[in-house]
Amino acid sequence: MRRAPALSFLLVTVFLDMLGLGLVVPIMPALLSSVTEDPAAAVRWSGLLGSVYGLLQFVVSPLLGRLSDRYGRRPVLLVSLTCLGVDWLAHAVSPSPWTLLLFHALAGACAGTYTVVNAYLADVTAPEARARAYGSVGAAFGLGFVAGPTVGGLLGSVDVRLPFLAAAALSFANVGYGWFVLPESRPGDRTTPLTLRTANPVAAIVAVLRRPVLGRLAYARLCADVARMTHQSTWTFFLTHQFAWGTARVGTVLAAGALAGALFQARAVGPIVRRLGDKRAAVVGGLLGVAALAGTAFVTVPWLLHLLQAVGVLAAVGGAAAQSWLSGMVRPDEQGTVQGALTGIGAAAETLVPVVAGAVFGWSLAYASPGLVLVGAAVFAAGSTILLATTPDLRPPPTGR
Repeated sequence: MRRAPALSFLLVTVFLDMLGLGLVVPIMPALLSSVTEDPAAAVRWSGLLGSVYGLLQFVVSPLLGRLSDRYGRRPVLLVSLTCLGVDWLAHAVSPSPWTLLLFHALAGACAGTYTVVNAYLADVTAPEARARAYGSVGAAFGLGFVAGPTVGGLLGSVDVRLPFLAAAALSFANVGYGWFVLPESRPGDRTTPLTLRTANPVAAIVAVLRRPVLGRLAYARLCADVARMTHQSTWTFFLTHQFAWGTARVGTVLAAGALAGALFQARAVGPIVRRLGDKRAAVVGGLLGVAALAGTAFVTVPWLLHLLQAVGVLAAVGGAAAQSWLSGMVRPDEQGTVQGALTGIGAAAETLVPVVAGAVFGWSLAYASPGLVLVGAAVFAAGSTILLATTPDLRPPPTGR
């Protein structure tokens, strides 16, 4: 199996996905305002688009993972990337918000990229090398986040629809690249049952949560997702309120943090996890995440904020280690199914948490306590860390670790 081209394709896929999403972030308000001709309606449509995308991703991700177990990773991944390209193209030419909603729902239904990428990596990497591979995926994610908004802002200054055309072109180019370069990681197993019960997202998630060790790791993942989305959805508002920073400085801080995180995950995560092991590295990363969130909640000076941001970068080792640990608890013929259920859990958090976190943050401002929402995030991060620390690692230690 040609694993080097496969890994390169997966990293390019994650990078281009984030680049494409980042391209349109600065432009979406202007596009929706031009389509609706009403700024207030544009805000409402923006929220609806995001919720529909997350809802469809929650509903369909377990099915996509199951399909990748039955028919192989490659076709599911290529179809998902094609749907994403169609979605961006629809954004570029759509005359109405209803058309945007339709195609954005389609993209959410086909958003199996991370499900299949995680399953593919588990197929082609040895257990002791998975944390490094997942760290590389996190680095590609961060680099796309850094590059996307910058390029999108420049293209949007030329024409408001140009970033969407660029995102579509990148997605279709990646499909073409994958068609010719990407090998199949494992043949599909046509005996894998495909029924309404296995396609039910709630049933798929419950089946994972009921498994003794895997269920505890999945609950830890859920708590970590809640903490991550709480921080992500309120971070810029917190910085603006706490330090009265403008958009340029907030953007610089975000970009610097993402770039530092990408470099750390690409270069350091693998060696750290090899030295500590998946479980200890996951727990250490969780503790660092708790410290970063709890400290940020009460920070009042910029230099301490940057120090805590660096601690948060180091905490990224926990996510890669936990993902490596979790993939090691799953049989090869069910990697897609389990990864799809985990994507569904993340999609549920991404759909619900921003609404709740935003409401809590708005309420806390009335009591001059903007860091309260970050304390809540730290509590969930602590819950995730406790679950990881108390879950037995029943795998035999891999050779060479």
